[in-house]
Amino acid sequence: MTVIAEQSLKFHPRAASADSAAPTAERWSVAAIEALLDLPLSELMFQAQSLHRKHFDPTLVEFATLLSIKTGGCPEDCGYCPQAARYDTGVTASKMLEPEEVLKAAKLAQAAGATRFCMGAAWRSPKDRDIANVAELVRTVKALGLETCATLGMLEEGHAEVLRDAGLDYYNHNLDSAPDFYGDIITTRDYQDRLDTLGRVRGAGVKLCCGGIVGLGESRKQRAGLIAQLANMTPYPESVPINNLVKVEGTPLADQEPLDPFEFVRTIAAARITMPLARVRLSAGRQQMGDAVQALCFMAGANSIFYGDKLLTTGNPDTDADIELLKRLGLRAGQPQPLNADLQD
Repeated sequence: MTVIAEQSLKFHPRAASADSAAPTAERWSVAAIEALLDLPLSELMFQAQSLHRKHFDPTLVEFATLLSIKTGGCPEDCGYCPQAARYDTGVTASKMLEPEEVLKAAKLAQAAGATRFCMGAAWRSPKDRDIANVAELVRTVKALGLETCATLGMLEEGHAEVLRDAGLDYYNHNLDSAPDFYGDIITTRDYQDRLDTLGRVRGAGVKLCCGGIVGLGESRKQRAGLIAQLANMTPYPESVPINNLVKVEGTPLADQEPLDPFEFVRTIAAARITMPLARVRLSAGRQQMGDAVQALCFMAGANSIFYGDKLLTTGNPDTDADIELLKRLGLRAGQPQPLNADLQD
């Protein structure tokens, strides 16, 4: 094992106060994570798999389903997003789904094996009445016995508490990229806006689902910067979705060169090593990866997937294909729970 590897395994994030999500102490430097990404792939995979086995049953994979409850018409200018109103992507803005429609979708997801149900809405920042409506949906889904998650944009003071009281388990709000690359893909909000929302969610005692997108044109160092931002949160997110850019015609990133698949696998491994107790999720872009790359991602420590035929407005492998892939790999659907949570110290 290299010196870098020995040093890397010594840095385990420590949980701190739950009222903050912004990085407050550098446990993982960008340089240290970049050094991980520079390792020979076999060495990096060994480290990631070792930590995965130390903290989780490596055969369990969480199935989560994402439903768009309010699609399109978003005023933001995120360069990757087909739901931005300013881009001609063929996505038609719609009103929020009725509770009956959401309940039906949640029941179907549960019957197909999902254990977490996430509801997404294309808002910049929901209004009080929007939060009240979503809270009712959370109560409805929670009554089925599913874990609940919502991604609604930036939250104002008090919003996270309303969602918490309705039974929300997770709030998803991705950082998207490293701070020094963020302005290249989004100009209608800044990085601190995202950190502020994450802080409000933590302050309300709701778990964080927070990750990012790779393949946006960022450098390896900037991918390391994204992982560093996540890993240095106090505590780091319980759920970390890693998305591979899905190029959509009409968006500014439609012609972006695809990321090397092995670079994506390296990013998964770095997330596992730096956030050993998190559920690391394969999210957008799985349809383009193929079975072999997904298998490598599971070996690198991914233990959660978005499950179903659609992610908000982009395609996803269908449920039968996911079940068959897990069967071929000897994996099974379930809710991975940390085996040695005390080792976070």
